[in-house]
Amino acid sequence: MLTLKDLLFPRRCPVCDRPVKPAGALICGACEGVLRTVRDPVCMKCGKELTDGGQEYCFDCARKRHLYDRGISLYRYGSVRQTIYRFKYAGRREYAAYLGGEMARYMGRQILAWRPDALVPVPLHPKRLKSRGYNQALLLAKELGRQLGIPVPENWLVRIRNTRPQKLLDGKQRQNNLKNAFKIGQNDVKLNVIVVIDDIYTTGSTMDEIAAVCRQNGVRKVYFAALSIGSGA
Repeated sequence: MLTLKDLLFPRRCPVCDRPVKPAGALICGACEGVLRTVRDPVCMKCGKELTDGGQEYCFDCARKRHLYDRGISLYRYGSVRQTIYRFKYAGRREYAAYLGGEMARYMGRQILAWRPDALVPVPLHPKRLKSRGYNQALLLAKELGRQLGIPVPENWLVRIRNTRPQKLLDGKQRQNNLKNAFKIGQNDVKLNVIVVIDDIYTTGSTMDEIAAVCRQNGVRKVYFAALSIGSGA
């Protein structure tokens, strides 16, 4: 049912960014299927698509030991790049309803199979959060948690260093950029298994740093679920 808010402030489509048609939907009917999901075969560690079905791991995971246990992602980054840009930097927080819902639809079974105690969004530094107004990873986690019935503790994990954007750095710089960037903000909340939620997975530096901090604080299993991921090899 359409509300007055829908009429005065129509929801924007996460693909074309125009007012959604039909009104009241989460995505335009004509835009369904434009965002390309990750397809098998995928890396058994990070979940990137593989070009060779005989491989178990992508090039990165075959030569680097990651600290997280395993990860999965929904979309190929190339198809969802503009959507993520608007979601993060243009105030399109309403996209979270559709994107989080699609994460639940496509990845919910696997996430539930991991039996997580909580979904943990990758945190923003307070300065960046103030500038942006919201944390897109938290919005995704909340929608995903709502649909799957999994708690999303806010501020359980916090970012204490205002690091440079990872997209501006190479692999080694990404690792150094994130050193001591995170800490547990709620030591009285004990979690054994978590799924870290983020919008993009690239080299895994962010997930590895988070996994290291979490394991130091008693977390036994650290998985991740990302909205998008780059290509593998």
